[in-house]
Amino acid sequence: MTVTESVTTPARSVARAAQPPVGAVSHGVGFWLVGYAFTVVMAFAAMPTPLYILYAQRDHFSSLVITCVFAAYAVGVVASLFLVGHISDWVGRRRMLLSATMLALLAGLIFSVWTNLPALLVARVVSGLAVGIVTTTATAHLGELHARHRPAASTRRAQTVAAAANLGGIGLGPLLAGLLAQFAPDPLLTPYLVSEALLAVAVIALALTPETVTRDASTTYRMQRIAVPRQARAPFAAAAIGATVIFTIFGVFSALVPGFLAGTLHQPSHALAGAVASIVFLSAAAAQLSRRRAQHIDRLAGAITAAAGLALLTIGTWTAQLPLFAVGAIATGAGAGLLFRTLLATVIDMAPPGSRGEVLAAFFLAGYVGLAVPVVALGVLDQLLSTSVLMTVFATVAAAILIVPVRALRPSSRRHHAEVVS
Repeated sequence: MTVTESVTTPARSVARAAQPPVGAVSHGVGFWLVGYAFTVVMAFAAMPTPLYILYAQRDHFSSLVITCVFAAYAVGVVASLFLVGHISDWVGRRRMLLSATMLALLAGLIFSVWTNLPALLVARVVSGLAVGIVTTTATAHLGELHARHRPAASTRRAQTVAAAANLGGIGLGPLLAGLLAQFAPDPLLTPYLVSEALLAVAVIALALTPETVTRDASTTYRMQRIAVPRQARAPFAAAAIGATVIFTIFGVFSALVPGFLAGTLHQPSHALAGAVASIVFLSAAAAQLSRRRAQHIDRLAGAITAAAGLALLTIGTWTAQLPLFAVGAIATGAGAGLLFRTLLATVIDMAPPGSRGEVLAAFFLAGYVGLAVPVVALGVLDQLLSTSVLMTVFATVAAAILIVPVRALRPSSRRHHAEVVS
C-alpha cells in the first residue's frame, strides 16, 4: 500500500544531514537508485499473488489457508512499521534500507528452498518486515535526496516517485511472477530466483547511494507511538474507516482473485492471474499521479469510481465475463487509489506537526488491519458461500462503507472541525 509521506520526521533528519560518503554517486543519481530499490522490494512482496493457486493445487490449501498466508504479510508489515520503521531518523536511511533489502533476500531464499506451509508463513512475515522498513524509510530518503539535489524545487516530485514505486512495485510484482510462472520452467522457483537477482542489484545500488542522516548514537530506542489528538478524532475515524476498506479491497485482489479466476471463470493462466491483480494496483498508482483537484471533489470521484468498479466486478462474477471483471478491476483500483490519496492528505492536514508521525502510524495501522482481518474473514466465508454471493456481499458492504469518509469529511464538516480546533 502506499505512503506518500513518511511516518518519520524527515525535516529533523535533513537538519543534521550527513555529507555523502567517498565514492558515492550524486544525490540526483541516488534518488533514482533508491526509487529502484523501493520498487523492487515492493514488487517482490507482491510476487506470490499469482502463485498462491499453484501452492493450493500442490498442497491442497483451502482459500482460508491462502488468506492466512497473505495475512502473515500484514502482520510483518505492522510489526515493522511500529518497531523499526522510524529508527532511520537516527540510525541512517541507507543502513535501514540495506537491512530491509537483505530481509527481502532472506524471504526469497526461504521461498526457494523451503516449500511447505510453515515456510510460506515465515517468508511472508519476513517480507512484511522488509516492506514496513522500506515504505517509511525510502519515502523519507527520496524526499531528502531530492531536497539536496534540487533545494529550491517542490516536494511533489519526490512524493510522486514514492507513490509510483510503492503501488507501481506492488502492481509489477504479480505481473512478472505470473509471466514467469506461465512461460518459464519451475514456476514455484524461477520467479524467486529472478527477484533475488533484482534485489541483489538493489543492494549494490543502495551501497552507492549517499546517506542523508548522521548517525546519532545517543538516541534511546523507542517504539513508534500511535496517537490521535482529541479534537481530530472524529474526522480521523472517518478517514481510518476508508483506509480499512481500501486495504481490504487490495487484499482481496491479492489473496482471493487468482483462485476465483481459475475456478469460477475457468481461467487457469498464471499470467492472467498476475495481470488482473496487477491492473488493480497499477490503476491505483495512476490515480495517485493524476491531477489534483479540491479534496472533496477527488474524494467523491474516488468513492463513486470504486463503487462502480465493485458493481462491475459483481456482474462479471455472476455472468462469468472476464472482460467485464477486468474493467471492474481497473475502475476499482483507480477509485480506491484516488480516494486513498485524499484520505492520506486529510490525515496529514489534520495532524499537528509535532505528532504527525503518531497520527500517520494510527492511520496505517487501520489500513493494515483491513489488509488482514477482513480478508481472513472473507476466506472463511468463501468456504460457506458461492463466489458470486461472496463477491456481491463484499462489494455491497465495501461500497456502502466508502460513503462514510465522503459524508463525514465534506467541506462543511471540515470547516466545523477547523473552528473547533482553533
